[in-house]
Amino acid sequence: MNKANYFMQLKALRDTVSADKREEFDMLFAGKEKNPVVALVLGLFLGSFGIDRFYCSQVVLGILKLITLGGLGIWTLIDWFLIMGAARRRNLVIASETALFVK
Repeated sequence: MNKANYFMQLKALRDTVSADKREEFDMLFAGKEKNPVVALVLGLFLGSFGIDRFYCSQVVLGILKLITLGGLGIWTLIDWFLIMGAARRRNLVIASETALFVK
C-alpha cells in the first residue's frame, strides 16, 4: 500500500467522525497506531524471529516466522519490502475500529 493511498483512506475514516469527536479520535488512534518505520527496523534486525509480524498484530504469522526462522531467511528478505504496507493496513483497521468506538 503506497503512502498517498494510505493517508487518503485514513483521512476518509477520520472524516466519518463528527467534528466535535475528532480530537478524541486522534488521541485514541495515536495511542494504538503502528509506525511503519518501526516495523521495518524490527524486520531488518529481528525479522528472522517474527518480531515485525508480532508488532503488526499478526500473531499467527509471527509464530510461523519464529518457528521457521524467517523461512530460513527467505521470508525475512521478502518482508523487508512488505512489512511497511502491513503496518499501514493494520493502522487502517485500528482507525476504523476507533471511528466506530468514538461515534
